[in-house]
Amino acid sequence: MARLSSATATSAGGIVIRYVDSIPQLVLGRRKRERDGQTWTLPKGTPEDGETLEETALREVCEETGLTVRILSPLDAIRYTFIQHGTRIHKTVHYFMMEPTGGVLERHDHEFEEVRWVSFGDAAAMLTFETERSLVGLAAGRLPAESGLSGATH
Repeated sequence: MARLSSATATSAGGIVIRYVDSIPQLVLGRRKRERDGQTWTLPKGTPEDGETLEETALREVCEETGLTVRILSPLDAIRYTFIQHGTRIHKTVHYFMMEPTGGVLERHDHEFEEVRWVSFGDAAAMLTFETERSLVGLAAGRLPAESGLSGATH
């Protein structure tokens, strides 16, 4: 049996937060995938040449959700391994707490079939991957005060 080659990959994304009637919400996206039907996940993506992690997170969240955002603070990174085209990939995704500054979810790109605001409680049940559920739990414990956010975007 042949050994798999190994590679590393880095991405960056965000947990975008707003409050509706004093209840914190975040943005999730749904993707269709061949091997497991569909996944609910956080917005994230790969850096372009010369981009910082922060620039990548801002761009990818905007593209994937249709929202313009600003970073409130770094959150944490998650790490996982998967196999793609005969290569074992060790991936690190750096996340940031964010708030919307404009845009609308209807302008999300093709990478997500659907994008929606959900409560933190609903997110825990919807998210496909345990690493992201744990990250959302961490974010829930670090939520900014409602008065500290600029304003909600639909």
